[in-house]
Amino acid sequence: MTEPARPTPEEFLARARAEEERLRRAKFKIFFGACAGVGKTYAMLVEAHERKRAGTDVVVGLVETHGRRETELLLDGLEAIPRADLPYRGTVVREFDLDAALARRPALLLLDELAHTNAPGSRHRKRWQDIEELLAAGIDVYTTLNVQHVESLLDVVRDITGIPIRESVPDSVLDRADEVELVDLPPDDLLQRLHEGKVYVAGEIESARANFFRKGNLIALRELALRQTAQRVDAQMETYRLTEGIRKPWSVRERILVCVGDPATGVRLVRAARRLAGALRADWIVVHVETPGQLLESRSDRDYIVGILDFAFELGAETSVLTGLRVSDELLAFASARNVSRIVLGESRGPRWLERVRGSLAQDLIRRGRADVWVIRGEEETERSARPPAPIPAPSWRGYGGALPIVALCTLAAAALSRHFDLSNLAMLYLVGVVVAATAFGRGPAILTSFLGVVAFDFFFVPPRYTFSVSDSQYLVTFSVMLLVAIVIGTLTARLREQLRAARQDQRRTAALNRMSQELVARGSLRDILGVAVDRIAEILEAGVAILLPDAGDRIAVHAGDGALFGGGEHERAVAQWTYQHGKEAGRGTGTLSGARALHVPLAGSTRVLGVLSVRLSGSAAHRDADLTRTIQILAGQTALAVERCVMAESAEKARSEAEAERARSALLGSVSHDLRTPLAAITGAATSLLEDQQGLPEESRRQLAESIVEEARRLNRLIADLLEMTRLESGALSVRKEWSSIEEIVGAALTGLESTFGDRPVRVEIPDDLPLVPLDEVLFEQVVRNLLENANKYGDPSLPIEVAASATGNEFRFSVADRGPGLAAGDETRVFEKFYRGAAGTGRPGAGLGLSICRGIVEAHQGRITASNRPGGGAEFVVWLPIEGRPPRVSSEPEGDEKGAGA
Repeated sequence: MTEPARPTPEEFLARARAEEERLRRAKFKIFFGACAGVGKTYAMLVEAHERKRAGTDVVVGLVETHGRRETELLLDGLEAIPRADLPYRGTVVREFDLDAALARRPALLLLDELAHTNAPGSRHRKRWQDIEELLAAGIDVYTTLNVQHVESLLDVVRDITGIPIRESVPDSVLDRADEVELVDLPPDDLLQRLHEGKVYVAGEIESARANFFRKGNLIALRELALRQTAQRVDAQMETYRLTEGIRKPWSVRERILVCVGDPATGVRLVRAARRLAGALRADWIVVHVETPGQLLESRSDRDYIVGILDFAFELGAETSVLTGLRVSDELLAFASARNVSRIVLGESRGPRWLERVRGSLAQDLIRRGRADVWVIRGEEETERSARPPAPIPAPSWRGYGGALPIVALCTLAAAALSRHFDLSNLAMLYLVGVVVAATAFGRGPAILTSFLGVVAFDFFFVPPRYTFSVSDSQYLVTFSVMLLVAIVIGTLTARLREQLRAARQDQRRTAALNRMSQELVARGSLRDILGVAVDRIAEILEAGVAILLPDAGDRIAVHAGDGALFGGGEHERAVAQWTYQHGKEAGRGTGTLSGARALHVPLAGSTRVLGVLSVRLSGSAAHRDADLTRTIQILAGQTALAVERCVMAESAEKARSEAEAERARSALLGSVSHDLRTPLAAITGAATSLLEDQQGLPEESRRQLAESIVEEARRLNRLIADLLEMTRLESGALSVRKEWSSIEEIVGAALTGLESTFGDRPVRVEIPDDLPLVPLDEVLFEQVVRNLLENANKYGDPSLPIEVAASATGNEFRFSVADRGPGLAAGDETRVFEKFYRGAAGTGRPGAGLGLSICRGIVEAHQGRITASNRPGGGAEFVVWLPIEGRPPRVSSEPEGDEKGAGA
């Protein structure tokens, strides 16, 4: 028996995430049937009552009963959301109220007819988009769907019934459902229900029976519904097998590449490929190859190709646009890079003789490639609904008007040279004119120039002159060849002109993108990043641009760019808010809230949506094409990456500061708790001894206990003073008052204050007699000296003297305190000045680790610096460097005033 394959850690993680996502997200159930009348709505309402009896909050969003009495009875006892009234063409349409459902927020919402198209003025164009928003809000949804509305099956249903289906649902929506329940009824029973008036009202029964509700149609639709359900069950079983590790070891996963080239058959080809991918359980990629020749195609065809790619994306395909000189080369390179196993093409609609002459794409792919090639029969679409066509730009009459002066100049030049050259040579001048027209104005003016050139050549130079008659029939051949060559040259030149224009545009966009990337990397603050992004995006797209980021209340607001985009009211801002909350494009050129003035694109980070990029296109860019769509997506991605980097840097800095503060708090609590507890315990013990045995203690013991209390109180006071001083330093409240001071006096005062601490500890002071006065704060610097002396006394060898030295060199004063002892550990030369840091040598010694940190704060407040280093022969030396600015005041040694007069 073969043992199941052990899942990898990555698979375990993916399963855990998938299970977590499944438990977290709202549940979506579809009651699926072959056609109307099988009982989908009835079954949905029956289960809704069961859920309500179990305690679930069930609300009816919208249910269409179609006059069926038994269905209407099931609505009793269920709360229903009132419908919204939308004005449309002089009447009022009652639609599902999405906002009311979101505000009510039930646990389960019933929303009939998944494939329904909403009335104009609704937030979304399709009801399945409403359901996606409800699911994103955490509301479970029950809905109904007929098999003829599944997008990938529209062609099959039309072939079976002969009736085009106007409303459809992407297959990806069906795949998103957590449960699909098949509601089935045999065709004979369904026809009986139709006859009894349980499907349609009496006036519609005969029409339905004569058209859609024929027994053959019902049998075929039932088979489609069963097959669709069987494929879903098979996919669920496959998922279970993979989850449990009972998977068959396939060496290569099926991957289908679909090439869309002909706009007339592209939709049908995509639907067929979706069915094939579903049957094979394969990944599928839909691509379009742009060649130089397609630059001259009509704008509507090019934009319809973009609509087909969007349509394929809705069906769950990965989409891409390739660019190259030959379609076959690009397809084979892409198929090789993505490990494609099958390539799907549409049937060529060109003349057979032309295909035999230049070869077919399918034969080229079969001969040169390794993947299987499938050619699917295509029929021209009767309607194009994937994307509205772009407005065709008006022709430039200036270019056509320019053809006349070009032909006139060529004629004048030919007339001047007619005495020296044959007619065949003069004809070449008109070809030059065609090239000039094609380069300057384009293909149309170039063709007009070629016709006018042939006419002018015939009229002015071919005998008999100044007539259009031809004396020699050979000139007819000359005219034909001349016209053909002129048209070919003009077409090729115009094509090169278009390619050059496209290349320049791509180069400009690429340069701007590179510059934008470099500038975004160089900027550190969020404000600078947003400013650069807005400027560069506006430059690339030639459009109004704004970037919106959320505030603390998760409401987005303009942080950079053109605020006038939102000056027309709250509608535009509401569309941008919807984009931020749902992470999907909305606004102009999309299927969601398309009445907006601008296109709103989410700035999607790695874990969440960071904001919204709003773009208001104008002029020639007002209609989105493939290049512009890719450019906007790239720009939004780059901006989101830069914003996320800045946000993560700020979060990391905040986390570092919080960690540092937490470490400082922990060190403070650890140090202070010990250093407070020790003197307090000593004070408490000595005071208790004095109180409990006032008569029995000798006078000497009483004096020692009192001295202990005083000493520990001083130590406690010193610790609290250090904490307060550290707080003053960190808050910036420390004020330095520099005066010209004597270092000798400051050192003497510090040693006097430490006599009780030092005892007989020797201290060697080396201060030159001619050391000038130094500008400093005497009180603060005395604290520095005390802290350094205490540190040396604590860590130095008590039998060896502490060495104190001071000197002045140039404009700098040097003060040092050195000891002989274990010295500093490696790496502690800078860490000893950190708050609460105590090296290994400080273990078991009293202190909070604040003294040296206070020294550094006071020295830096004097615009000086302090260093620590080990001495040769052992011990540590701390050196303070202070700047000497100006000159000290001169002190007169002669008596002043009355003293001088009294001595006279």
